[in-house]
Amino acid sequence: MSDYPHLLEPLNLGFTQLKNRVVMGSMHTKLEDRFYHYPKLAAYFAERAKGGVGLMITGGVSPNRAGWLLPMGGTMNTMGDALNHRLVTHAVHRHGGKILLQILHAGRYGYHPFSVSASPIKSAINPFKPRQMSDSEILSTIKDFARCAKLAKLGGYDGVEIMGSEGYLLNQFISRTVNQRTDRWGGDVEGRMRFPVEIVKAVRAAVGEKFIICYRLSLIDLVHNGNTMDEVVTIAKALEKAGITLLNTGIGWHEARVPTIVTSVPRAAFVGVTAEVRKHISVPIIASNRINMPDTAEKILADGQADLVSMARPLLADPDWVNKVATRRVDEINTCIACNQACLDHAFNNQRVTCLVNPRACYETELVYVKTRKPRRIAVVGGGVAGMSAATVAASRGHEVTLFEAQADIGGQFNLARVVPGKEEFHETIRYFRKMIEKTGVELRLNTSVSREDMEKQGFDDVIVATGVVPRQLKIDGANLPQVLSYADVLKGAPVGHRVAVIGAGGIGFDVSEFLLHPAGQPQPQPLADWEREWGIDPNPNYSTEGGLVRAQVQPPVREIFLLQRKTTSLGAGLGKTSGWVHRAQLNKHHVRMLRGVSYERVTSEGLWIIVDGQEQLLRVDTVVVCAGQESVRELMPAEGETTGAKYHLIGGAALAAELDAKRAIREGAELAARL
Repeated sequence: MSDYPHLLEPLNLGFTQLKNRVVMGSMHTKLEDRFYHYPKLAAYFAERAKGGVGLMITGGVSPNRAGWLLPMGGTMNTMGDALNHRLVTHAVHRHGGKILLQILHAGRYGYHPFSVSASPIKSAINPFKPRQMSDSEILSTIKDFARCAKLAKLGGYDGVEIMGSEGYLLNQFISRTVNQRTDRWGGDVEGRMRFPVEIVKAVRAAVGEKFIICYRLSLIDLVHNGNTMDEVVTIAKALEKAGITLLNTGIGWHEARVPTIVTSVPRAAFVGVTAEVRKHISVPIIASNRINMPDTAEKILADGQADLVSMARPLLADPDWVNKVATRRVDEINTCIACNQACLDHAFNNQRVTCLVNPRACYETELVYVKTRKPRRIAVVGGGVAGMSAATVAASRGHEVTLFEAQADIGGQFNLARVVPGKEEFHETIRYFRKMIEKTGVELRLNTSVSREDMEKQGFDDVIVATGVVPRQLKIDGANLPQVLSYADVLKGAPVGHRVAVIGAGGIGFDVSEFLLHPAGQPQPQPLADWEREWGIDPNPNYSTEGGLVRAQVQPPVREIFLLQRKTTSLGAGLGKTSGWVHRAQLNKHHVRMLRGVSYERVTSEGLWIIVDGQEQLLRVDTVVVCAGQESVRELMPAEGETTGAKYHLIGGAALAAELDAKRAIREGAELAARL
């Protein structure tokens, strides 16, 4: 008997069967765009097929040049393209998986000067204004989609996904927010949906009946002039009649000012709209967005809200997710924390995608953990994410590893991050490492401070110094007054007054400011209804509002906060590309006052004295919180040229104190352990 019978149940599609209800949703990795990267792409998908995933969907591949996301982007329009893709499809099929090619036409999201769209309306997130497609171009593009699908079949794919959500070309046609045409491709919903419906018909005619056609439809646009649920249902029914096999859930547009995938979004926040559409169609429907653990996925299926669940980033984080569920090893799942730092932020910065908690993602052929033939005695000093990564990888390779941590628990700076509202998922990473420490046989010594003399006496072959960072102290008059606190003090629960100045507007400054907006002890995570009210999302799955938007209702903050930085650049400019705007919006709507170009003069009983634009002024605050960087802790490292019995290595914050870069820390730990 399985603990997750619905999740692991096969799905019969008539002409083929999926071995379970888990779909790895599309995620562009940057490996799709060049044929010489396909061996890496094949290894990436093969590992997930081997891990038990029933159905996978590639990153977006364009049917023609006008549809490129970037110049020279991945395209499927020649027989040569199809032959190159067989390396990927054969790798998946060897492990019993199935894979779809996603056909994506970027439309006005194409980052090039020859982009096209339904109407010549520029997107707020793209500097290039698109050209309106002519009738003949639309008909030609329909043929391009059909040709692309036929080539995908020749390339060994089990089907295609037609990308019609997230604001790409087909979404631009079906929504009034972009489609302002008055010809047969515009007007009412019947006209606006004609283009995607004709594409599905043409694709079905090109590939025959025994080929999966999945359509990803935006079930809630979350943009001005977006569709209502009645219109969404009308489109879904038309797509079903046109010949789709599966309907996948798309949520929001990339330019929407409502978060849809960041870590502060409650788990399965949008499954209600999937369940609503499911009432009106007979083809299987896939739920999507912020589904990362099996309990959530199983409940969605058991409650009849969807027929399958899509998880892109969770399977980036753990390729063995399905096998771990099937063998009752849920506590070993390396959970996606929806941070976006190494996946979507990389994709939108034209970098190869990977994963903060799994640095092997998309590097399967390069970061390889091979069993060692010469076990070494290794000490890892510091139980933060860098140290835990190094210790568990080294131990998994057969080394004898002892992990020393001065505090009462592992986690390091992650223990501070996980108390910030909206970052509750960070608990999962510490849970995962705790389990891996146990499973790999790492000897864990908590409440243990060590010296270099200790390391030398115990005869270790290698000492990995992962001692992390400490907050940088403020160096002005009054910095030692009791009302001046470090960010660590605050996140550990130190009392904070009603009026607060936060010094430093990097990621930590934003986190601390968000933490201080709420009363201590607030229930976490945020209830879905409260989150929907705060972001102005219609809570009714059968919404009649355009785009599913309503007026936001923001709770007043419990404190008056000033967020300050020395730099003259915009506050939050260095935050993540896909999540930074969410943090800035949170502070703005809660009336946090943000000042840049600030010089800090002194702290007195009256408050914080600063200079802005050459003028001295007093911020009458009760508390000053210092988030002005960190300093590395590296006393264990020997001086250059010093002779030691062990070989010493420096990783994570101890090597570089810039921000709290968990992505770099985990990767450095894994890469070092893979080399030893």
